[in-house]
Amino acid sequence: MTVGRRGASGKPASSTRKRNAHESDVAHELLQTLKRQQLIQPGDRVGVAVSGGADSVALLLLLLELREKLGIVLSVVHFNHKLRGKASDADEKFVGKLAAKYGLEFHCASADVAKKAKSERANLEDAARRARYDFFRSLVASGACTNIAVAHTADDQAETVLAHILRGTGIAGLGGIHPTAGPVFRPLLPFRRPQLRAYLRQRKQSWREDLTNLDISRMRARIRKKLLPLLEKQFQPGAVEHLATLADLAREDEAFFESLLREKTAASVQRDGGDFRVAVECFSGPQALSKRMVRWIVENLKSPGAQLGAKHVESVLELARCGHSGHAIALPGGVEVRRERDALVFLVRSNARGAAAAPTREFSRHIDLALGSQEVPVPKLRCVFRFTTIDWPLQRGETSKGEMVLDRDRLRSPLILRNWRPGDRLHPLGHRGAHKLKRLLNEKRVSRWEREGWPVLTSGEVLVWARGFPVAAEFAATEKTRAGIVIAEEKI
Repeated sequence: MTVGRRGASGKPASSTRKRNAHESDVAHELLQTLKRQQLIQPGDRVGVAVSGGADSVALLLLLLELREKLGIVLSVVHFNHKLRGKASDADEKFVGKLAAKYGLEFHCASADVAKKAKSERANLEDAARRARYDFFRSLVASGACTNIAVAHTADDQAETVLAHILRGTGIAGLGGIHPTAGPVFRPLLPFRRPQLRAYLRQRKQSWREDLTNLDISRMRARIRKKLLPLLEKQFQPGAVEHLATLADLAREDEAFFESLLREKTAASVQRDGGDFRVAVECFSGPQALSKRMVRWIVENLKSPGAQLGAKHVESVLELARCGHSGHAIALPGGVEVRRERDALVFLVRSNARGAAAAPTREFSRHIDLALGSQEVPVPKLRCVFRFTTIDWPLQRGETSKGEMVLDRDRLRSPLILRNWRPGDRLHPLGHRGAHKLKRLLNEKRVSRWEREGWPVLTSGEVLVWARGFPVAAEFAATEKTRAGIVIAEEKI
């Protein structure tokens, strides 16, 4: 049952306007849907996706009935997937003749989808959908069409929701087919297939039947031919309508959660180059929102086609709850999640086997003290190091906490700022002797990933400073120092 809007008089909107005597009941109902949902605007160049099947042919005829009232320009769009040989080509010819019959521009494209799916190792149905929608987007991008109307019905919606339930899904999956998706809109979602076929018979319009829809070896066909009829006959006559309503409600809830997710990611997720960093405490809130944040981050990193399951998401949250610094897990799509002290870092692995990325932050910068104070940017670390010469001890009180001061006269050339290397040793001020820098980093709980590009300063190939540690004891400023070198680091 369709409920129309009410006008200023309090009467249904449909009664406030004179209805075209030649306008069918189905067309009138569609008109109200289009106006209520504001799916198209006057002046739109609407491409109608017509496969040749009953639903898409009905959509074309209905929009032909309404085009003057809507003020739109129609064209016919067809994509030949080359999946059924001569039958696919016959569909294309049928749709082409239909477009010619009504004097409409005909946009047609084709692709060997089976070959494409095999080369990409992709699901055939998914490959077909992507090829078809790529064609739709190209028509809109070229200006040939403003948008594309696709003939999904309430029955398609019910089948989709059931398929998602059987596969395993959350609220997003329960939302099923969306009324709009970019330039594509689906005005027939409130309509049943029998209603559209009755309309075509009344118009004496034929259509093409896709025999693959009868192949019950495919799950979608089994749902259509066996499960839904069983539900309607033995459990609930209104099963299709109820499933469609469930999809509507699920999309409303999903939109609400999406607004919360945008707020949470803006406040919690830091973009560090191509990686994402999140403090583990940000995963301590409602699990529903934390899981969505994990999915959002991984979706922005993973390769197309990879599926992230509920167990994958739970493993990430487990790493946040009780994982140790240095632990990591591999996710589908080439994504790795690392625990670095009190944060999780999401990044793309260097290879499909999940090995840790090879060091890519190697650098070496020469420091010339004869030039006085210097700024040395290190883009690979996204920071800049400042080496400032000060009088010592006259300006001693001007050095801030965390800055390291070296005795300039004890330094020897070459003075090099570089990344740490295995075998490096440092004798930090306050320690009894020299230690391998690797051991010092372990004691400081610096993960093996954070060590990549860890900055050190050498004087005559001897370590005089390393980030996070006091300067080397034998090079530290003392009461006898006349000029000091202050080291400071800032992010850029």
